[in-house]
Amino acid sequence: MACLLETPIRMSVLSEVTASSRHYVDRLFDPDPQKVLQGVIDMKNAVIGNNKQKANLIVLGAVPRLLYLLQQETSSIELKTECAVVLGSLAMGTENNVKSLLDCHIIPALLQGLLSPDLKFIEACLRCLRTIFTSPVTPEELLYTDATVIPHLMALLSRSRYTQEYICQIFSHCCKGPDHQTILFNHGAVQNIAHLLTSVSYKVRMQALKCFSVLAFENPQVSMTLVNVLVDGELLPQIFVKMLQRDKPIEMQLTSAKCLTYMCRAGAIRTDDNCIVLKTLPCLVRMCSKERLLEERVEGAETLAYLIEPDVELQRIASITDHLIAMLADYFKYPSSVSAITDIKRLDHDLKHAHELRQAAFKLYASLGANDEDIRKKIIETENMMDRIVTGLSESSVKVRLAAVRCLHSLSRSVQQLRTSFQDHAVWKPLMKVLQNAPDEILVVASSMLCNLLLEFSPSKEPILESGAVELLCGLTQSENPALRVNGIWALMNMAFQAEQKIKADILRSLSTEQLFRLLSDSDLNVLMKTLGLLRNLLSTRPHIDKIMSTHGKQIMQAVTLILEGEHNIEVKEQTLCILANIADGTTAKELIMTNDDILQKIKYYMGHSHVKLQLAAMFCISNLIWNEEEGSQERQDKLRDMGIVDILHKLSQSPDSNLCDKAKMALQQYLA
Repeated sequence: MACLLETPIRMSVLSEVTASSRHYVDRLFDPDPQKVLQGVIDMKNAVIGNNKQKANLIVLGAVPRLLYLLQQETSSIELKTECAVVLGSLAMGTENNVKSLLDCHIIPALLQGLLSPDLKFIEACLRCLRTIFTSPVTPEELLYTDATVIPHLMALLSRSRYTQEYICQIFSHCCKGPDHQTILFNHGAVQNIAHLLTSVSYKVRMQALKCFSVLAFENPQVSMTLVNVLVDGELLPQIFVKMLQRDKPIEMQLTSAKCLTYMCRAGAIRTDDNCIVLKTLPCLVRMCSKERLLEERVEGAETLAYLIEPDVELQRIASITDHLIAMLADYFKYPSSVSAITDIKRLDHDLKHAHELRQAAFKLYASLGANDEDIRKKIIETENMMDRIVTGLSESSVKVRLAAVRCLHSLSRSVQQLRTSFQDHAVWKPLMKVLQNAPDEILVVASSMLCNLLLEFSPSKEPILESGAVELLCGLTQSENPALRVNGIWALMNMAFQAEQKIKADILRSLSTEQLFRLLSDSDLNVLMKTLGLLRNLLSTRPHIDKIMSTHGKQIMQAVTLILEGEHNIEVKEQTLCILANIADGTTAKELIMTNDDILQKIKYYMGHSHVKLQLAAMFCISNLIWNEEEGSQERQDKLRDMGIVDILHKLSQSPDSNLCDKAKMALQQYLA
């Protein structure tokens, strides 16, 4: 019975709540236009800062009526403007409010309003559009649906400082990716927005700056244009440098640094330019200090990580600027028990977002340690660093886990660290756990790092093998994602290098010959190259070569034939000939070549090829087949002489390439011995 009572209770509460709001909506339908206007003004005053009232009015159907009044030709311009203001206020409530407004097709109505000659109405429409487009629930594409909208917004930029502020804000929020950048660029965004950087209004300058940062991101075309733009006789990069000086607001310093960073990464500014080395980099390091707010520290570290990522010299400079490596260690202690934050709201916010600091620190450590051994050593020697990374691998936030794996991957490029710190902290254990069940973006980095841990000098190789890595990696080779297929096969290749027969047999069994041949015909060149590398490592040391060829010889010879006949590049064919040379080094396996006239003709063809690499690889095959000290060498030599191989060797012994010449002479000596 209790369940039956619930519904009427809820209804009575709802009717109580909405009754007090209904009269606002009823007044919108009054036949007297003056009363309607007063009703809208009263509604505006009632909803300011009152989310409950906003929700009630939306439930009661205020939005369709306000939009109707906004679009009616008979409505006065004052009424239209007040309607736009109320709609903007409703949009400032919750995300659900914005969804309700979108469902009522508010955007086309407001865009239509921008065609009005009245500036106050235009500004009200733009303010509302700005609020809606900056909401995470609004699809950016809605700005680009009608091709006439962007040029019209560009034209409105000159109307007032409010149109400038709102339009720039809309552009910076709705410019996501190269397609949007191209549309805005082609409609003159750079020329129309550049002069706004010298506006008297701070808000306009700031929004224009944000526009340039999103336009330049990973976009060489925009970045190359920005470098040469003049504003009041000054080049844009110089204006950006002025805006990142210490006396400017932090938001402005950060955004200017982002503009210069993105232009540098897009190739428009050199990495050794003073504006990067002496201005942008130090500014971003400043943003990482504990005096800055959480979001500033996050943005500063992430932007700096992006700036220095490809450049070893910038990594070295950053690592010795303001004790950055030690400074980043504070990102893991935040907020501390003795935090200086007295504002409870700020403390609550920061506790909820502290994971973003850890993510940013991992990203920056990954960039700092990407190339330099000394920097990696400094990072690892920072207090509890390895423990922090290992903890990061199991955090609930996917972004933190990804950043921790990236950091670990960067540090795993060090032979010394693989042998010491990585072993001391048994890093392979949490990494294997990560690989069991993770999104693709994490899997790609984690599997790439596993490739490093499986290098022959890594002490982690043995325990990783014992923990079921073979099956896991063979599974990755079947992924739809080419990067995962590459990493899976690469790790197996490293695993097979100088491995025992048992490990090689496990790899072949788990992978299956069917999958091996699928990989050999993979459309991704990297997959094919790594698969050939795996085969080459499997077919090393005589007993292993003979064993594998006795069970898989027919299929391997078939695959080799297909690749040598196919349309492949020099590197692929060279690897394939090297596999043949390994087979020719076997005791019994070499007979698979000697009894296959087709393969012998191919080796002969490549001995006379125009590319020295292929000639050398083919020479290795011949040398291994005719080596005197091995059983049956006389018969093999005779057969190859009959094929004209000796004549080719004589020719090659005159080659201008000293390496090729020496190998040919050595092979001829086998005939003379």
